[in-house]
Amino acid sequence: MRIGVIGTGNMGRNHVRIYSELRDVERVYVYDPDERAANKMSETSGALPCSSIGSLLEKVDLVSICVPTRYHFDVAEEAIETKVSCLIEKPITSNSKEGEKLLKIIPDDLVVGVGHIERFNPIVEEIKKLIKNPRYVDIRRHNPASSRITDAGVVVDLMIHDIDLIWNYFFKGKESSDLCSLGDDDLRKMITRFDDCVVSLSSSRLACRKIRKIHVEEAEITIDGDFMNQELYIYRKPDKYEVENTRYAQENIIEKVQVNKVEPLKEELKTFIDCVKAGRQFPVTPDQAVLNLKIAERNG
Repeated sequence: MRIGVIGTGNMGRNHVRIYSELRDVERVYVYDPDERAANKMSETSGALPCSSIGSLLEKVDLVSICVPTRYHFDVAEEAIETKVSCLIEKPITSNSKEGEKLLKIIPDDLVVGVGHIERFNPIVEEIKKLIKNPRYVDIRRHNPASSRITDAGVVVDLMIHDIDLIWNYFFKGKESSDLCSLGDDDLRKMITRFDDCVVSLSSSRLACRKIRKIHVEEAEITIDGDFMNQELYIYRKPDKYEVENTRYAQENIIEKVQVNKVEPLKEELKTFIDCVKAGRQFPVTPDQAVLNLKIAERNG
């Protein structure tokens, strides 16, 4: 297949790198308004630079849209009108109003997906298999400050990944209640409830180290996961507790879950290609992405 990547920033470069490694890809084309950046990308990857978005869309079967968020709507609209399947990096658009407008112009026979990459982290599927009746879910996504993101608060920048996991994956189809949020553009804490499960999300751009953790509690097990290291542990209660010197002593049963570690972005792009070839819906739909944006806007 012939693939296009629009935008050669950090994420665009990663898309080009991975597409260039995949067997199903015949040729990669790139476009960036900065001609020097596009040419440099061509020199390092072998991708062919294009003079405009229109000329790129004429050559490709599908396209990754990796431009700054404020340009997502315009570029996606052009791809959709040209009937080229597209994967839009998160968030789908600058705001939910633009997102709703985009939904109205997507035809049923065109594959349009949104790049919420954490959905393709292997520990996410494992957790989904393990949980039966969660009572508490806590996800922490904390970063040191970055000069790369200047046009979005921490909710749209970071927490939106976890909003997607909660509302569209772990608790898909369920209604949340008692949602509240505290913080500012660089630090945000959100708490909500799904039936009898309390969900806590926190994101920060003030941390001195990078944290990507999930913690789940049920009646019989506790699950701890690390998104970055793709490691997952299950803690089970012992059959009985012992008393030592009038204090309770507990030895939990700890199990490390074997996870097939992968690069989530590679899995995402392989899935996108497979969906376009088969004409089936991408796992992260535009409707879900707009919902993520609406929740982020209400709490950011």
